Amino acid sequence: MQTAIVIDDDVDTCDVLTEYLELKDIHVLGNGYDGKEAVDLYQKLNPDLVFLDIMMPHYDGFYGLEKIKQLNPAAYVIVITGDLTAQTYNRLKMLNSSAIIYKPFDIDKIMDVVKEVYKEKLCNVVMQQGR
Repeated sequence: MQTAIVIDDDVDTCDVLTEYLELKDIHVLGNGYDGKEAVDLYQKLNPDLVFLDIMMPHYDGFYGLEKIKQLNPAAYVIVITGDLTAQTYNRLKMLNSSAIIYKPFDIDKIMDVVKEVYKEKLCNVVMQQGR
Protein backbone atom coordinates (compact mmCIF):
# COMPACT_ATOMS: atom_id res chain seq x y z
CA MET A 1 0.00 0.00 0.00
CA GLN A 2 1.25 3.47 -0.88
CA THR A 3 1.62 6.02 1.91
CA ALA A 4 1.25 9.80 1.98
CA ILE A 5 1.11 12.89 4.10
CA VAL A 6 -1.25 15.78 3.35
CA ILE A 7 -0.24 19.34 4.16
CA ASP A 8 -2.68 22.27 3.80
CA ASP A 9 -3.57 25.12 6.12
CA ASP A 10 -7.25 24.52 5.33
CA VAL A 11 -8.41 21.71 7.62
CA ASP A 12 -11.36 20.87 5.34
CA THR A 13 -9.05 20.42 2.34
CA CYS A 14 -6.82 18.12 4.42
CA ASP A 15 -9.82 16.09 5.55
CA VAL A 16 -11.37 15.73 2.08
CA LEU A 17 -8.08 14.82 0.40
CA THR A 18 -7.18 12.39 3.18
CA GLU A 19 -10.55 10.65 2.95
CA TYR A 20 -10.30 10.43 -0.84
CA LEU A 21 -6.76 9.01 -0.76
CA GLU A 22 -7.77 6.41 1.82
CA LEU A 23 -10.66 5.33 -0.44
CA LYS A 24 -8.11 4.90 -3.24
CA ASP A 25 -5.87 2.67 -1.06
CA ILE A 26 -3.28 5.32 -0.29
CA HIS A 27 -2.72 5.26 3.47
CA VAL A 28 -2.40 8.78 4.86
CA LEU A 29 0.10 8.66 7.71
CA GLY A 30 -0.47 12.22 8.88
CA ASN A 31 -1.73 15.74 8.21
CA GLY A 32 0.08 19.01 8.70
CA TYR A 33 -0.88 22.64 8.34
CA ASP A 34 2.30 24.48 7.28
CA GLY A 35 5.66 23.88 5.60
CA LYS A 36 7.53 23.18 8.82
CA GLU A 37 5.05 20.46 9.78
CA ALA A 38 5.52 19.02 6.28
CA VAL A 39 9.25 18.64 6.89
CA ASP A 40 8.77 17.24 10.40
CA LEU A 41 6.20 14.69 9.22
CA TYR A 42 8.32 13.72 6.23
CA GLN A 43 11.33 13.03 8.46
CA LYS A 44 9.27 11.13 11.01
CA LEU A 45 7.00 9.11 8.72
CA ASN A 46 8.96 8.74 5.43
CA PRO A 47 5.86 8.60 3.17
CA ASP A 48 5.87 7.58 -0.48
CA LEU A 49 4.06 10.81 -1.45
CA VAL A 50 3.68 14.31 -0.07
CA PHE A 51 0.65 16.43 -1.00
CA LEU A 52 1.70 20.00 -0.23
CA ASP A 53 -0.15 23.31 -0.40
CA ILE A 54 1.99 26.33 -1.21
CA MET A 55 0.21 29.36 0.20
CA MET A 56 0.19 28.87 3.97
CA PRO A 57 0.95 31.23 6.84
CA HIS A 58 4.16 31.02 8.87
CA TYR A 59 6.12 28.39 6.89
CA ASP A 60 4.82 28.15 3.33
CA GLY A 61 4.95 25.21 0.96
CA PHE A 62 8.09 26.52 -0.75
CA TYR A 63 9.87 26.11 2.59
CA GLY A 64 8.49 22.57 2.96
CA LEU A 65 9.36 21.56 -0.61
CA GLU A 66 12.88 22.94 -0.41
CA LYS A 67 13.65 21.27 2.93
CA ILE A 68 12.12 17.92 1.93
CA LYS A 69 14.16 17.91 -1.28
CA GLN A 70 17.30 18.67 0.75
CA LEU A 71 16.53 15.64 2.92
CA ASN A 72 15.73 13.45 -0.08
CA PRO A 73 16.20 14.80 -3.62
CA ALA A 74 14.15 11.84 -4.92
CA ALA A 75 11.12 12.62 -2.70
CA TYR A 76 7.78 12.69 -4.52
CA VAL A 77 6.07 15.96 -3.67
CA ILE A 78 2.79 16.81 -5.39
CA VAL A 79 2.08 20.50 -4.97
CA ILE A 80 -1.50 21.75 -4.69
CA THR A 81 -1.86 25.50 -5.16
CA GLY A 82 -4.24 28.25 -6.11
CA ASP A 83 -1.34 30.46 -7.24
CA LEU A 84 -1.35 30.47 -11.04
CA THR A 85 1.52 32.91 -11.53
CA ALA A 86 4.49 32.13 -13.76
CA GLN A 87 6.80 33.07 -10.89
CA THR A 88 5.32 30.35 -8.66
CA TYR A 89 5.37 27.79 -11.48
CA ASN A 90 9.02 28.52 -12.24
CA ARG A 91 10.01 28.32 -8.58
CA LEU A 92 8.20 24.99 -8.16
CA LYS A 93 10.01 23.61 -11.20
CA MET A 94 13.34 24.92 -9.90
CA LEU A 95 12.68 23.17 -6.57
CA ASN A 96 11.86 19.98 -8.50
CA SER A 97 8.24 19.39 -7.48
CA SER A 98 6.95 16.09 -8.84
CA ALA A 99 3.65 17.52 -10.08
CA ILE A 100 1.47 20.60 -9.71
CA ILE A 101 -2.29 20.51 -9.19
CA TYR A 102 -4.15 23.80 -9.34
CA LYS A 103 -7.02 24.72 -7.02
CA PRO A 104 -9.89 24.33 -7.24
CA PHE A 105 -9.06 20.80 -8.27
CA ASP A 106 -11.19 17.95 -9.53
CA ILE A 107 -10.79 15.28 -6.86
CA ASP A 108 -10.95 12.48 -9.43
CA LYS A 109 -7.91 13.90 -11.27
CA ILE A 110 -5.76 13.40 -8.17
CA MET A 111 -5.30 9.72 -9.01
CA ASP A 112 -4.32 10.58 -12.60
CA VAL A 113 -1.51 12.72 -11.19
CA VAL A 114 -0.50 10.00 -8.71
CA LYS A 115 -0.32 7.45 -11.56
CA GLU A 116 1.89 9.80 -13.61
CA VAL A 117 4.22 10.34 -10.64
CA TYR A 118 4.48 6.58 -10.11
CA LYS A 119 5.22 6.01 -13.80
CA GLU A 120 8.11 8.43 -13.43
CA LYS A 121 9.24 6.66 -10.25
CA LEU A 122 9.16 3.27 -11.99
CA CYS A 123 11.14 4.64 -14.95
CA ASN A 124 13.77 6.03 -12.57
CA VAL A 125 14.10 2.66 -10.80
CA VAL A 126 14.47 0.80 -14.10
CA MET A 127 17.10 3.28 -15.32
CA GLN A 128 19.08 2.98 -12.07
CA GLN A 129 19.01 -0.82 -12.25
CA GLY A 130 20.32 -0.68 -15.82
CA ARG A 131 23.45 1.20 -14.77
